[in-house]
Amino acid sequence: MKQVTQTLRTGIVQVNEVPVPTLTDSFVLVRNAVSVISAGTEKTKIDMGKKNLLQKAKARPDLVKQVLQKIQTEGLKKTLQTVKSRLESPSPLGYSCAGEVVAAGGLVEGIQPGDRVACGGADYANHAEFVTIPKNLVVKIPDSVTDEEAAFTTVGSIAMQGVRLAEPKLGETFLVLGLGLLGQIAVQLLRANGCNVIATDLDASLVKQAEDFGAVGAGPGSNVESLCKELTSGHGVDGVLVCAGTPSNQPIELCGAVTREKGRVVVVGAVRMDIPREDYFKKEISVVISRSYGPGRYDPFYEENGNDYPFGYVRFTEQRNMQTFLELVGQGKVDVKSLITHRFMVDQAADAYQLIEGAKTEPYLGIVMQYAAGTDILNKASRITTNTKAIRKNKLGISFFGAGNYATASLLPPLADKNNVEFIGLVTASGRTAQGVAKQFSFAFCTAEFNEILTQDTDAIMVTTRHDTHASSVVAAINANKHVYVEKPIALTVEELTQIQLAKLANNIKSNTSQVMVGFNRRFAPSTQDVIEHFSGVKTPLVVSIRVNSGSIPADHWIQDVKTGGGRVIGEGCHFVDLASALVGSNPKTVTAIGTAKANKSAVLNDNVVISLTFENGSVATIVYTADGSKAMQKEYVEVFGGGHSAVINDFKEAVLYSGDSKQEIKKQMAQDKGQKAMLNAWLAGLTSGVPCVSYDCLMSNSLATILAVESLALGTTLNVDLSILEQ
Repeated sequence: MKQVTQTLRTGIVQVNEVPVPTLTDSFVLVRNAVSVISAGTEKTKIDMGKKNLLQKAKARPDLVKQVLQKIQTEGLKKTLQTVKSRLESPSPLGYSCAGEVVAAGGLVEGIQPGDRVACGGADYANHAEFVTIPKNLVVKIPDSVTDEEAAFTTVGSIAMQGVRLAEPKLGETFLVLGLGLLGQIAVQLLRANGCNVIATDLDASLVKQAEDFGAVGAGPGSNVESLCKELTSGHGVDGVLVCAGTPSNQPIELCGAVTREKGRVVVVGAVRMDIPREDYFKKEISVVISRSYGPGRYDPFYEENGNDYPFGYVRFTEQRNMQTFLELVGQGKVDVKSLITHRFMVDQAADAYQLIEGAKTEPYLGIVMQYAAGTDILNKASRITTNTKAIRKNKLGISFFGAGNYATASLLPPLADKNNVEFIGLVTASGRTAQGVAKQFSFAFCTAEFNEILTQDTDAIMVTTRHDTHASSVVAAINANKHVYVEKPIALTVEELTQIQLAKLANNIKSNTSQVMVGFNRRFAPSTQDVIEHFSGVKTPLVVSIRVNSGSIPADHWIQDVKTGGGRVIGEGCHFVDLASALVGSNPKTVTAIGTAKANKSAVLNDNVVISLTFENGSVATIVYTADGSKAMQKEYVEVFGGGHSAVINDFKEAVLYSGDSKQEIKKQMAQDKGQKAMLNAWLAGLTSGVPCVSYDCLMSNSLATILAVESLALGTTLNVDLSILEQ
């Protein structure tokens, strides 16, 4: 399908052929008819892309700080790979569209194929022939509203949320500052609320447009402050809606001057916010920043997971704002048709964006993108060819499921340098980034269908998606007799581990020689290997202490979602269970876990825990995993003791080895090295030799021990790590 994207490094806008996105249970697959270019929001993104690296750095000092921190911990080379990957990846554009439902997920209520719907969401409602939209960001279009009008729904909802926060009352007077799409719609909404409206902009044609909607215009050169005082008997306006986009502080200063005592200022656009204290303090002016389309925005619980807020408690969510806007359009109370100045077919996207970039000097306001009617999803190829070179069977054919930041920065670059590796297929659920990554790393094709990489050209599959897809992907790969590498964790539950175990056992009977590998990279780190070598002559059991100062992450991060991420112990703690196993050279026997008692943390999501492990060879290990520490402290610290030897791993930057009473040896790394490259080398060597670099039982035991650690937290008891429970 066709999709409009921008490459952040160059800022170039292109129409790419990408796979049709995959439908999931809480989403709706829509064939777009029309989408709207938001000149303000999208121009900001386009302008950022056009900047050189120095200008980008000046515009986003927060990201520069993150890059510098990453250089300190992970080194210059790896950081540059990460930055390059992000800059090269195509980014989708657009967030407001309308079209026809092709299919609805199993958990979607009230929406059926054939329904006309309006769609919202910057990550979803893009300029593309087909889009998948969360059910709470989709609303049916009334018969009295055209697709072209409905495509403005998300933009209209942004204006509506600003108006709601302003709490307009009949007879009040408002100033609308900035008369782009948002401002023009805000004028109409305020008029529909029975308010008097003063409208101002630096563009006289936009002021004239607002006057046609019933506003009193204040064009270029007008004394807006005097006009506001004159029309309010000297009191000042009851409220201001700031719909402009400018780095200037002049709009917020003007708001203070024109607003009455105890008035309201609602900021909808992106303006500088250095609030001058004098006016705002003396008049006790309230200032609110409007959050996009309304309640639910940026909440994964609402948007991604499809959970609605109770109607009685949250009357107008972002979806209900969308519905209300469509009703007002259908009733003729809001006119968006007159705002349309340009129409382009999707193939002409570059021409459309030249307007807002300023390459074309003609005036514009509402720019709509149109799509060919009746585009049949069945006629869309399930795979997009990105490399026409013949696939060479003398190389190991690797396909990827997932193309996130970790895959593109830490896995794909080192594999691309291997002469014995060839990239075959790339699968991504959304399809948005598939083609860009596929071209960057010379994959033969990209697709949204996992089954496409289970073909004979693929020898090994690397699964780097979110955690909830790992287990099912491993089972599918095993059943297709493919080697499979899966990022940790391999599974989120004992039930998922059981499915993998049963698939492996069944295929072993069929002489299936496929290998399973989990991305436990720390066991391959140079510092880890130095410590293992240091204790190689020790015959007695070892004592291991691992401290992980993991740092906090937002509560709404997908890893903190029990179903999607499984929590941080399962999602990341598994690394350290495996590290302990590698250091002592044995599989875990029992596991016990205790955690801090926090009112907002269940056992699964507790990220302040102490895990105690015993191993089959008599060794013991303790893992302290905490999210409540200082970021100034190093993240990972490991101590090992046994047989008159001791060792310390200091954040995988150095290993300190102790022997006897006084001998000490320090082995430093050039930069932090957690073993990703060495792990990939070992995995490839194992595939070539037929001998896995880590035994399947070891990987499964360590994974089971991690899941049981969470169960131990809940049950308050020690649990045995016994793989036989996976065969029952």
